[in-house]
Amino acid sequence: MSDNQKIIIGISQGDINGIGLELILKTLTEPGIVEICTPVLFSSQKTVSYYKKVLGMEDFNFNPMRDFTQLNHKKVNVFVCYEEEVAIEMGKSTDVGGKYALISLTKATEALKQNQINALVTAPINKSNIQSEGFKFVGHTEYLGEQLGGDPLMLLCTDNGLRVAVVTGHVPVKEITSKITTDLIAKKITQLHDSLKKDFGIRKPKIAVLGLNPHASDNGAIGNEDMDMVTPAIQKANTNGLVYGPYAADGFFGSGTYKQFDAVLAMYHDQGLIPFKTLSFNEGVNFTAGLNAVRTSPDHGTAYDLVGKNIASEQSLKKAIYAAIDIYKNRMLYAEITESPLAFGVIKKER
Repeated sequence: MSDNQKIIIGISQGDINGIGLELILKTLTEPGIVEICTPVLFSSQKTVSYYKKVLGMEDFNFNPMRDFTQLNHKKVNVFVCYEEEVAIEMGKSTDVGGKYALISLTKATEALKQNQINALVTAPINKSNIQSEGFKFVGHTEYLGEQLGGDPLMLLCTDNGLRVAVVTGHVPVKEITSKITTDLIAKKITQLHDSLKKDFGIRKPKIAVLGLNPHASDNGAIGNEDMDMVTPAIQKANTNGLVYGPYAADGFFGSGTYKQFDAVLAMYHDQGLIPFKTLSFNEGVNFTAGLNAVRTSPDHGTAYDLVGKNIASEQSLKKAIYAAIDIYKNRMLYAEITESPLAFGVIKKER
């Protein structure tokens, strides 16, 4: 692959005291990574050098850059977001960790908006210590929804075809039912359907929708929400009829029924993410569908208890990079086929 064809993948460093930088360096030391993409880590020379030393990766070389004219397609690049030395306290939640996670994320998001990178992979943040005047969101998904435009849909996926999206994301349990409506469910079904076509290249997606109540309300014995909201939403969604449900969530995964579908739409965060992570923890990818750009992340958090021990798996982060590349390519192909102006942030490449 020639340099002008390589996809530029930006990577935000996440919490500097969390597992992110360790997993990023492990992933970027793999010999083939710069053959399939041009990685750009948004961090600093000093922070990366600190982790190099801790992890015994003294042979890891990178190209420090302060603007994109210095991008090197044959090396791992580190975009220098800050020059000062930062107090790193591995395994601890600190205000400093939150501050520099936000600096990295802000710079990476700016580069994505300016088409300097093609896709963004975000390392885990601590949703508590990152809170500040510049970040008043419950997570990456909501922040990027505001910054990048579009309507974000949390979609967890694996490379073996398991895909689980959620109607409501980072919402307290007591507020879930007040936020779910027929219109919202129908919109999320349509979003998921469109993403499966554009981002995953599935021509006629088959989608399963889970019920809100236990046993999908058991024909009204356990509430009427599934009959009054979920079933009408399935009928209303504009997806050419390949949407089924509502299914009782408990038996759906245990029986393996999910294998019959291209994706599953859960009503709320834990209903979808608990079975997903049980089936594929450290192998899954969190993809934010519906944005006007491509963003993925690993399916785990900061894992403070594992930092610096060199035992954490980098598989989910690695797969997040691969997924970002594949989704970006699928969007380009979809745009070419449909000649759609809504190709979601595709950077035009010279042929």
